[in-house]
Amino acid sequence: MKHLTLRLRAALGIAAALLATHLPARAADSYPSMPVRLIVPYTAGGGVDLIARLMAERLHDTLDQSIIVENKPGASGMIGANYVSKAKPDGYTILLSAAGEIVVNPSLYKEKMLFDPSRELASVTLVARIPNVLVVNPSVPVKTTAELLAYAKSQPGKLTFSSSGIGNLQHVSGELLNRMAGIDVRHIPYKGAAQQIADVVAQHVTMTFTSVAAAMPFIKSGQVRPIAVTSAHRLEALPDVPALAETPQLAGYEVVNWFGMFAPGGTPAPVLDKLNQAALAAMKDPRLLQALKDQGAEPAPSSRQEFDTFRREETAKFAKVIEETHIKLQD
Repeated sequence: MKHLTLRLRAALGIAAALLATHLPARAADSYPSMPVRLIVPYTAGGGVDLIARLMAERLHDTLDQSIIVENKPGASGMIGANYVSKAKPDGYTILLSAAGEIVVNPSLYKEKMLFDPSRELASVTLVARIPNVLVVNPSVPVKTTAELLAYAKSQPGKLTFSSSGIGNLQHVSGELLNRMAGIDVRHIPYKGAAQQIADVVAQHVTMTFTSVAAAMPFIKSGQVRPIAVTSAHRLEALPDVPALAETPQLAGYEVVNWFGMFAPGGTPAPVLDKLNQAALAAMKDPRLLQALKDQGAEPAPSSRQEFDTFRREETAKFAKVIEETHIKLQD
């Protein structure tokens, strides 16, 4: 009887192990069987929110299930991202996030971070890359990057650049330019994107780094002059505006915001694969692609593995930039 009991327990253990092995695949077969919540860690109406809602429409068609967009803003995107990182890892709570809260904030906040993106958020896909454009007031006597660098060197500490906040990618863009070019342009942080470019128009600051979508109306009206873009290459929306990296002194310069989709860490791989496939299918929709381009975004769908590698590289890159440029949360 004792040996029978032991054999029974062993058999039950093997059966349980086999069942556990097949549960993720079975979960993916029926996924999604109820609405999926897509968390946006920013307020409604902004760039991330707009892209999330466009993605939700296409994902609904692909997954044949409701995709409910929920805004959970605050703490530089960390409230919403932290919420998803602590959610049940079943694929029914996912995140559309910008680069800041995933690859920049860990180096800025360090021990104050409420979650570890590298462990607690699983990669689904990169959605889009969003370069910034460097613009100046037309009264500034420069038209090229080389002229801007020479002008800045002639007036150390007197020129200024604005951003929408300390530690964001616009701030990083300016500090990296300072370090690589050996110039001293002072940072003027604002609490939002609207005022940062308005004060360039009003000549309160010399220049700013901002999204192409935000800058385009001011470029077309002649209220600001585009000097260069922060991507490694020129953009379709501004084909005559060079990349900063085209200037020999700035070879290798690249600071690009991006949007990516994540699920809680521990989400079964088959569910992540299904989400990835659905997102890639959604991003073939011409209306979504055009909407991304209208926002100054470059569609960048990827495999889960490609996105995982990309985010690790971005985390290491920004950790180095933040350390070398001495960016602090308090100036």
